Amino acid sequence: MKFKKSLDHLLLEASESGEHTLKRTLGPGNLVALGVGAIIGAGLFVRTAAAAAEHAGPAVTLGFVLAAIGCALAGLCYAEFASMIPIAGSAYTYSYATMGEVVAWVIGWDLVLEYALGAATVSIAWSEYLNRLLGSSFGIHIPYQYCHSPLQVSADGVAGLINLPALLIIVMITLVLVRGIEESATLNNLMVIVKVAIVVAFIAIGWKYMNPSNHMPYIPENLGEEKLINGEVGFWDYISSGWFGKFGWSGIISAAGVVFFAFIGFDAVSTAAQESKNPKKDMPIGMLVSLGICTVLYVLFGHVLTGVANYEEFSGPGKEASVAYVIATYMHGYPWLSTLVTVAILAGFTSVILVMLLGQSRVFFSMSKDGLIPKTFSALHPKFKTPYKSNYIFLVFVGAFAAFIPGDVVGDMTSIGTLFAFSLVCLGILVLRKTDPHRHRPFKTPFMPVVPILGMLVCVTMMLGLGKHNWERLFVWMAIGLIIYFSYSVKNSIVRKKLKEA
Repeated sequence: MKFKKSLDHLLLEASESGEHTLKRTLGPGNLVALGVGAIIGAGLFVRTAAAAAEHAGPAVTLGFVLAAIGCALAGLCYAEFASMIPIAGSAYTYSYATMGEVVAWVIGWDLVLEYALGAATVSIAWSEYLNRLLGSSFGIHIPYQYCHSPLQVSADGVAGLINLPALLIIVMITLVLVRGIEESATLNNLMVIVKVAIVVAFIAIGWKYMNPSNHMPYIPENLGEEKLINGEVGFWDYISSGWFGKFGWSGIISAAGVVFFAFIGFDAVSTAAQESKNPKKDMPIGMLVSLGICTVLYVLFGHVLTGVANYEEFSGPGKEASVAYVIATYMHGYPWLSTLVTVAILAGFTSVILVMLLGQSRVFFSMSKDGLIPKTFSALHPKFKTPYKSNYIFLVFVGAFAAFIPGDVVGDMTSIGTLFAFSLVCLGILVLRKTDPHRHRPFKTPFMPVVPILGMLVCVTMMLGLGKHNWERLFVWMAIGLIIYFSYSVKNSIVRKKLKEA
């Protein structure tokens, strides 16, 4: 027996809680603004330089294009689910209703990689930009060992001990979440304007500082690819030797997986499907136009970043707080821009960490209500009515990653986990069209079954580009999750108990 949540029951729950009667007030313009605000965030300022330095060089721009295509395909599948099932819980809830409890557990567990480790990744970047701001504006430098992981060593041979600033911001935001916070639309709109302004200002001012020689060659050579084409090595030897993903065309695939982090949040558009005036028309416009705008800005941003500074510098002195480094080193006469960019980036990072930790607690709140994880995760504070125990547990978990693991490791784990969730959402649309073809769908994924199949293929391709180490981490993480599921969740699942009784 496949233990699934009833779609009719889910919609009844939504109706009772008032979620299903939201006013349809959002037009395509509102959805585009929502999408741009959700997409432009930490990933652009953190992962672009890393992808250029380690995988694609100036061709990181092509990685952005590939990542955007994967997002667009998966997003159209998300939009169909969101219009049918207007319930909190995102991919976890969708999969519970379509593919059953085991897949729902896998996605819920996998979303820890997106939300919790995403928050850890951004907090590490927050630490880098804070250090840059303190040094450039106040002449204060946090000692290397107190702002880096024990797995990192400086050029001078100093080993890191703990990333205290990253841990500090996680603690501060957790305390805010425990007390409760109301989202301010005005503040959010202001942050959207500031983030877009930063990107546009960097592109506009940096354009005249570009050195054409930094873009030569645009796609750095991968010797392994030549050997593969010439028949000197076999395909598996090429993959296992470590050549794959180190520049060349395979480097673009790997770069797409890395910079995919910059697109996380685009699915926020799909969650507004039930508030759209005309979801059938407005959802694809809102999603694809916002993705298109952000992709153009991302491509121009990556083009300028690798044009002003050589991509090789991003594996050396420009590895940390790369945007501030480029402005300070090459764009002379704009010290105010470096400071302004750094302050705005810190503010943006803070809001991203808050949203990610909030999202994580919501997913585990839903799973706890379903009996799949202990009731501790849905225990509410007697005064603030927030899942405070869950917040404190994730403070320890996320704080440990932020304090002791390097940002590139955590960031790639976030990307592979999110891509895996997107692949399962695409699969879920195929399953639901087969098992429940007559269900009312305010928005339908177009060009079935091409879009979900291509979505899965592109997402899995980007996952492959992240390399075997990230696949190994994903398998270990999933194995731990399945052990918990079969030892605890099977015995305590509310849905399982109700279906057995029926």
